[in-house]
Amino acid sequence: MGKFLIVALAEHINEYKAIAYKYGVGFEYNDFYVPDILDSKSKLDTLIDIYSKVEGLAYNTLHGAFLDVTVFSSDAEIRRISKLRMRQSLDAARSLGAKAVVFHTNFNPFISTREYYAAVVTMTSDYLEELLRAYPDICIYMENMFEGAPEVLVDISKRLCQYENYGVCLDYAHASISSAPIEEWVERLHTYVRHLHINDNDLRHDLHLPIGEGKIDWDRFIDYYNRYFTACSVLIETTTPKNQVKSIEYLIDKGIDIAG
Repeated sequence: MGKFLIVALAEHINEYKAIAYKYGVGFEYNDFYVPDILDSKSKLDTLIDIYSKVEGLAYNTLHGAFLDVTVFSSDAEIRRISKLRMRQSLDAARSLGAKAVVFHTNFNPFISTREYYAAVVTMTSDYLEELLRAYPDICIYMENMFEGAPEVLVDISKRLCQYENYGVCLDYAHASISSAPIEEWVERLHTYVRHLHINDNDLRHDLHLPIGEGKIDWDRFIDYYNRYFTACSVLIETTTPKNQVKSIEYLIDKGIDIAG
C-alpha cells in the first residue's frame, strides 16, 4: 500500500507529530518552498534540527519551490534563479532524508502559441533530466496546478518516464476544477502518477477544504485509488491539524487504510 502524509509546518510541529503518530502517517514538509528560507543557512539549519527530532516516521516528502519558478522562461536570469530554487529544494530534502520533492510545471494555459508550449515541455524536461541524474536518491514529482488539461504532464512524462526517480504528482483537487474532466486526467496520467495531493473544494475554486466538506465525489476518487493508485504516496493537503484529522477520519470511514 502507498503511504499517506499530512502537511507539516515547523511552527506547529507538536500538533502534526501527534497526528502522525496516532494515525501512522508521514510528513510533506511545507516550510521549504519559501525563498527567504532557502537563502538563509541559519533558518534552514533551525528547521532541519526541528524535524530531525521527529523520530519514527517511515516516509516523508517535501514541497519544493514553485512560486515564480519557470525554468522555460525566455529571460536567462529568471531561468537561472528558477534552477537554483529547485536545486536548493532538493538539497533541503537530502538534508532531511525526504524521499521525494514536488515541483509544479507552472505552465500558463492562457498562452496558446505552439512556441510557448514547446518551450515548456522541452526546457522543463531537459532541466528535470539534469536533476534526476544529479539526485538519483530523491524522487522528483511534477504537479499539475494551472493546467487546464493533462497534455503538458503527459508530454514531459513521455520524455522522462525511463528514470526510476521521476513521477507525476496528480493534484486531484486542481484537476477537479480544470476544464478537462477528471476521468481524462486519471486515464491519461495514471501510468506516470506516483504521488497524489487530495483536499476538497466547490468544483470551482482551489479551497483546500477538509475531505468530505466540498463537492468532490470521493467515492469516485476511492474507485480510482483502488484501481490505479494504491502504490502511490498520498498527501492530505489541508493545513490545520483540525482539518487534517477530519480528512483522515473521513477516509478511514470510507474504508481507506491510512496507515498502509
